[in-house]
Amino acid sequence: MRLSFSIAVAIAVSIAFVHAAPVIPLAEVRSKAAQGLRLLELAEDADPVWRTEDEKVDLIKAGVHFIDITDTYEIDQTLLKYPLRVSPFRFADPTHQAEVNPILSTISVPNMQSNLEKLSGFNNRYYRSSTGAEASKWILSTVQAIAEGKEHISANAFSHPSWPQTSTIVHIAGKDTSGPVTILGAHMDSVNQRNPSSGRSPGADDDGSGSVNLIEAFRALVDSGFEPPNPVEFHWYAAEEGGLLGSRAIASKYKSDGVNVKGYMNLDMTAYFKPGDKEVVALMTDNTDAALNDYVEKLVTTYTRLTVARSKCGYGCSDHASWNRYGYPAVMPFETPMGSDNPTIHTDKDTTSAPGFSWDHSLEFTKLAVSFAYELSA
Repeated sequence: MRLSFSIAVAIAVSIAFVHAAPVIPLAEVRSKAAQGLRLLELAEDADPVWRTEDEKVDLIKAGVHFIDITDTYEIDQTLLKYPLRVSPFRFADPTHQAEVNPILSTISVPNMQSNLEKLSGFNNRYYRSSTGAEASKWILSTVQAIAEGKEHISANAFSHPSWPQTSTIVHIAGKDTSGPVTILGAHMDSVNQRNPSSGRSPGADDDGSGSVNLIEAFRALVDSGFEPPNPVEFHWYAAEEGGLLGSRAIASKYKSDGVNVKGYMNLDMTAYFKPGDKEVVALMTDNTDAALNDYVEKLVTTYTRLTVARSKCGYGCSDHASWNRYGYPAVMPFETPMGSDNPTIHTDKDTTSAPGFSWDHSLEFTKLAVSFAYELSA
């Protein structure tokens, strides 16, 4: 999760006007990228700007939202940059309670705790650090062990040429292998805002929580013998904190390859609610699909003990924005309405002992992930 402070607000206000952004010659993009410069978007309708890696780190330190479009700029010129964000699918009411509820009963909080202890034990999971690379290898090996012996399941690294941390993609083949894909994603990286490259960043909530929700949801489904009618994928992204780099690389490839995605769910921070506040699932209404939000609200009320609130998280706040950018229906269920979210993220205090961290709360998001994978792929 990438949250802004006053400086981000000031920058966004100063550049957020509606206009047609000029097309940058591809020769310029290639030349400047070769020099180590990065092309960043700081707001939805603002001209992209060139920044050095050091200046990009300064934006991270200042808490400024941005999307790094350097690696996908060329392919974007052949795709619809701002496609019509209306889902072609009609999302029916949940109908598989008899099959889903027994799977939910097998979800293990101790499993999630053990996995998060490992993830948060890395000094940080920054996408350019050696420990960030090690964390991505650990996630891959963990889900490969879960999938071992299942011929209809594959788990592979998605490599990124510009940094050492890899993303992970798990594919569960559907009985109709060409059917629309249901995708669930979380970002594996973490960052210490004051010292991105080497500062201690356990990232227990941001986004260790979403990452272990997906690991446990995947395990519960596999152990149940889950063989969906249509394909299901679980993604763990590198470099979200670096400008949604991992998810943007993957989403743009899926768009270019013509992959039919029925819906994408993003889990980024699921374990905190402000002490004294009512527990809810906060559905983000910006950069998401309205019909899919309504569908997920039905899943929340059917399969969890929580209710739904609506909120907004701002430009480029997490990986659902990548899928939304390429015209795929996306949804972002979050731990709390914005403004009441975890104050410890991007620091060395983002641990399971932080006030407000709740395994009982995060458990409900694992249930939501299982129900989303099962119901939407049916």
